[in-house]
Amino acid sequence: MLPWQPAYVGIGSNLGDPRGRVLRAFEALADLPDTRLLARSPLYVTPAFGPVSQPDFVNAVAGLLTRQALEPFFGALRALETDLGRTPPRERWGPREIDLDLLVFGAARHEDARLTVPHPGIAERDFVLHPLCDVAPDLEVPGVGRVWELARSVVDRGVRRLD
Repeated sequence: MLPWQPAYVGIGSNLGDPRGRVLRAFEALADLPDTRLLARSPLYVTPAFGPVSQPDFVNAVAGLLTRQALEPFFGALRALETDLGRTPPRERWGPREIDLDLLVFGAARHEDARLTVPHPGIAERDFVLHPLCDVAPDLEVPGVGRVWELARSVVDRGVRRLD
């Protein structure tokens, strides 16, 4: 059996019932095999990132421990997106029912056509760093830096906590 690995997953939605979808995503992540949900960030409302005009997102981060290997864990996230109502096509930076982004997986550094870990835009994304700082401020993102330092220096585009 593989050792436990920490994994951090960004969750986002801006279609349908975004708040409800993000909360259901937390529940679904907690039910993944050989995985434990340890931390849930507060929910945030954030302006959409990128060039496509669309509604604001609800974003959050889940902190997990898993015994799954990187590739099967990533595959499980993709399957969960479908189960949670994500429909194709996946427009880059476009609106979506649900988005589960693998941000950090232990100390792994991995890059291929399907998956890059740590997530390549993590240091520039306020909608990732604010909730990630809530669950793991001292996390060292491999090759990037410590979360609280990254969050302190990121440009804030109007991220606000959803109460």
